[in-house]
Amino acid sequence: MRMEPLKENISSHKYFMFSGFSELGTRKSFISIPFLIMFFVSLFANSLLIYVVVSQRSLHSPMYILIACLSFVDMSLPLILIPNLLLNVLFNLNGISLSGCLVQMFLIHMLGASQSALLFWMSLDRYFAICRPLSYHEHMSLPRFLKFVIPVLIRDVIMLSAVIILAGKVLYCFRNVINHCVCEHMALVELGCGSTAINSLVGLLGVFVVTVVDFLCITTSYIIIFRSVLRSGKSSAKALHTCITHIIVILISLTFTLTAFLAYRMTSLPNAGRLFVSVIYLFLPSCINPIIYGVRTTEIRQNILKMLPT
Repeated sequence: MRMEPLKENISSHKYFMFSGFSELGTRKSFISIPFLIMFFVSLFANSLLIYVVVSQRSLHSPMYILIACLSFVDMSLPLILIPNLLLNVLFNLNGISLSGCLVQMFLIHMLGASQSALLFWMSLDRYFAICRPLSYHEHMSLPRFLKFVIPVLIRDVIMLSAVIILAGKVLYCFRNVINHCVCEHMALVELGCGSTAINSLVGLLGVFVVTVVDFLCITTSYIIIFRSVLRSGKSSAKALHTCITHIIVILISLTFTLTAFLAYRMTSLPNAGRLFVSVIYLFLPSCINPIIYGVRTTEIRQNILKMLPT
């Protein structure tokens, strides 16, 4: 293996093919059914929730605006990925350029980081509403709240840009077939020749700095909230209702993420099965989250019911 000294003479692939679900042959088209169902459910449920929040003045408060923002992010991921997946499984249009792959990778991870950030901002909203009710509007005013928003956005952009730039500098001189159906970071980088240790390290650092840090902040916020409610001795049902809704959404997201992480690394499962689970976690939360908020959030549920014909 004397490839490193000859890097300047090695040609790097600029075009890649997705091999996800290829072993299913003609049965691959059946994979489109769950993708189509999730696409329309996500599009309808999230659009309805966003419309309700935007159109009803009574819902123009920070909590509901954050829920609408989460719905927008949830809806964006299927809109970006599912059309390409359908072209792949139905018409075998499974090619993508390196630049297109890097853009798709950035969007996938940026939307995932945005979901994590929004759940963190929701926990802050509940913290100020329950633990600092007298100064809630002061803390949640736009100028003050931007102090929590801007640093998180800068962190996400810097970490993800580092991951994408490093992935773009890798020499892809082995094969150009990605064993996935989307541009997942390590699925692309593993095709590189030479050492990709720095890519793996920065990828893991990004997971820790973004996902793990947000999760620890969210957990800390809700621990403080529950302690405050229990110590106050006040009726906690109404105060904790929205918190429990947020926690349900967080647990669902973590469950799907952990399942996908483990499934993609379980070699005992068929390759198509591992890929299906690792992809489905991207889309199922976008179908489930708006339903949870629509059912459990009283004000949103009442406004949706008002819109229904009597």
